[in-house]
Amino acid sequence: MLTIFIAAALPALILMYYVYHKDINPEPKNLVFKGFLFGALATFVSTLISGPLLSMGYFTLEPTGFRDAVRISFLGAALPEESAKLLMLWLLLRRNPHFDERYDGIVYAAAVGLGFATFENLQYVLAAGASWYSVSVSRALFAVPGHFAFAVVMGYYYSLNHFYGTSAPAGTKVKILLYPILLHGIYDTIVFSSQLSPALSGLFTVLLLVFCFYLFKFTRRRILAEASDNDRVSRIMRDSAPDDNLPDEQ
Repeated sequence: MLTIFIAAALPALILMYYVYHKDINPEPKNLVFKGFLFGALATFVSTLISGPLLSMGYFTLEPTGFRDAVRISFLGAALPEESAKLLMLWLLLRRNPHFDERYDGIVYAAAVGLGFATFENLQYVLAAGASWYSVSVSRALFAVPGHFAFAVVMGYYYSLNHFYGTSAPAGTKVKILLYPILLHGIYDTIVFSSQLSPALSGLFTVLLLVFCFYLFKFTRRRILAEASDNDRVSRIMRDSAPDDNLPDEQ
């Protein structure tokens, strides 16, 4: 049981370690852990959205065609899950005095997203039974990094809106939720579509690999750019601060 839990949690912990240690002024570990817990809670909150949509017939659990795959991807997964994550991120940051740098939004959003991914991963791995190893490897390579990438995008735009407000680029507030939903929905659509036709599964697998490659490339570039800007601002503030060791002018 411990091995299964480690297999489910380790990919998220590795990604969290990566994004956390890019921060020149690291956030309190207890708040990052709290973000993880909020992310796990988001898995339950998301069902409050997906459940009613399912009962009203907006999507089905067993897609039989491309249209069904799109509907379950966006209405059954992307919309409810990303909305729940955003709610948890807002609750985490609304009175957080440590949220004082743009990169912090990425750190906290990653904590929420990876907390969600870890709990979801554990559910899938436990349900897989004897096939838990192959399921854990597959999700470690795709699903967990996917949630991580969606979270980085959300955190980036959340910070832009928080620190710049009306001065932020046009549409920033909408992009906080819209872009993660679009990326998540496209990702899941490819995954579900690959299961519809054995003849086309290879094509969709290649398409998924290409999509993930560019998504993760963008994610890494955004992390490094924001971390670098965070470092630059910190150095400017440090260099411009008065030196208390200098004698006062007479």
